[in-house]
Amino acid sequence: MDKKLFRSILLIITYAVLLVMVLARLDVIGGVLGTLLAVFKPLIIGFCLAFILNRPCQFFYRLYSRGLDKTPARGAARPLAVLTAYLALILLIVALFSFVLPKLVESIQTFVLNLGGYITNAQNSINHLLEYLHLDIKQLDLSSLNTTLEGVLKNALNILSNLGPRLVEFTTGLVSILITGVLALVFSIYMLSGRDKLLGQCRRLLQAYVPAKVSGPISDVVSLTAATFTKFVTGQCIEACILGSLCTIGMLFIQPDYAPLIGVTVGAAALIPVAGAYIGAIVSAILLLMVSPLKALIFVIFLIILQQVEGSVIYPRVVGTSLGLPGIWVLAAVTVGGSLLGLVGVLISVPIASVIYTLLRRDIHKRLGPPDQA
Repeated sequence: MDKKLFRSILLIITYAVLLVMVLARLDVIGGVLGTLLAVFKPLIIGFCLAFILNRPCQFFYRLYSRGLDKTPARGAARPLAVLTAYLALILLIVALFSFVLPKLVESIQTFVLNLGGYITNAQNSINHLLEYLHLDIKQLDLSSLNTTLEGVLKNALNILSNLGPRLVEFTTGLVSILITGVLALVFSIYMLSGRDKLLGQCRRLLQAYVPAKVSGPISDVVSLTAATFTKFVTGQCIEACILGSLCTIGMLFIQPDYAPLIGVTVGAAALIPVAGAYIGAIVSAILLLMVSPLKALIFVIFLIILQQVEGSVIYPRVVGTSLGLPGIWVLAAVTVGGSLLGLVGVLISVPIASVIYTLLRRDIHKRLGPPDQA
């Protein structure tokens, strides 16, 4: 038998045996992976934190480098950039808990206090509509909906009012959380401070132990993945902040009492690709519908115009071009990611699909050449 054919058959048999073993012991492998993730949790959290702060840190680094270029303190540009990035994050968190959260709690309190009247008005409007249409339907009773919504909103209000203590109560142990947080913070500081050195060490490690034909493509894939995720995270966060802020300003002229609540709802929903805009619009419109159908209609029209302006004018100028993934594949990625991993899958599916799409497009162009433009 030909040696090459024998090796191919042996390789296929080996892969088949390994696949059967993995499938047969999938629970054990899952337990091992869970243990490894628990062990490396501080490192993973630190990496995520460093990844989020990488772009602000690079921005501050460029500013300090230009300012300290011809001074003896030019070596302090990187530490100052890391310190400034963390101070900006702390100020953002303090502003969130000092200004945004109290206003949000106040809006929810107002809505809860007036919920009974809103439900009664909605019930009367529906019953009048049924009578006007001469529909022989038993009158709708929304008292149970009133009780349910009051319970949900009161629970949400309690969580928001006691968010700090609840964060401690929900942890398995304060000491463990503190240790994990401190280690994650230390890891993230080291990663940001020694960014260039760590990247150089990873490249040398890859070149030393992986053949050149493989290390090159791996480096390209890692660079593409990092750039895509950075672009996606930055874009979604900026879009959510801009849309939520503009929506809050607009709501000051429509229903000032609920401006923070509607703004936070629309902004938080905008973090979800594709479906986020519709989810935020529907939830907010339902809330306003119980207050006033006319104001709900005005809000929907305002939000449609706002999203058009934000998507075609503001977002391209602030964020730049999109990920380059066609709309149908964005929708498919969100659907599959949500089915597999829930909300986490929805958030990470689009950049992952964009990386795969870009790699496939490059490979197809390499094999077949670029498509005809005609």
